[in-house]
Amino acid sequence: MTPRSALNRTLLALAGLVLLGGGLLILFAGFDLYRRHGLGPPAGWPLTTPDDVLLGSADRARWSSQGWWWPAVIAALAVAALLALWWLLAQLNRHRPGALPVGGTPPREGVELRDRALSDAIAAEAGALPEVRHAAVRITGRPAHPRTRVGLTLTPHSAPGATLGALCEGPLRTAHRSTGLDMPTEVRLKIARHPPHRTQ
Repeated sequence: MTPRSALNRTLLALAGLVLLGGGLLILFAGFDLYRRHGLGPPAGWPLTTPDDVLLGSADRARWSSQGWWWPAVIAALAVAALLALWWLLAQLNRHRPGALPVGGTPPREGVELRDRALSDAIAAEAGALPEVRHAAVRITGRPAHPRTRVGLTLTPHSAPGATLGALCEGPLRTAHRSTGLDMPTEVRLKIARHPPHRTQ
């Protein structure tokens, strides 16, 4: 389990427990279960009988006459809604697969490989190719359908075709042989600029 998924599950579990507890307390009061079964409500809980309300008239009118009250309430609700929307979009927009199954899907004997470890290995091997000054690799997509994006900075007098062939036959083939995954790959080549020459 990745740290991100563990955090998401923890937050969902806490939110679920809070909502479940609040809902049960409201149902207990609504069905008058406290009186019927001789149960004691939580200390300070406003809902104990079906006739009780969460906020009485006095509580609702307590701050409403203040000029700052309604703007503060609206701002707090807007912030809560934006945070909830941001969290939802963050879950839907996963740019990285996290853990990749090794040997296909489902993973062989539960073995998984972190996408960052695989991208670092490909980048290290690609960076060692002749005429490559810098290599950057990013793995995107879902764990079952990952994609690889490779950015190579070549030396000024390099041959891009030969470098691309060496990349496919070397680092990318090694990654496929090691993981068993068919990863569509996008390669971007950039030629490094000549260093400036001083004339005397």
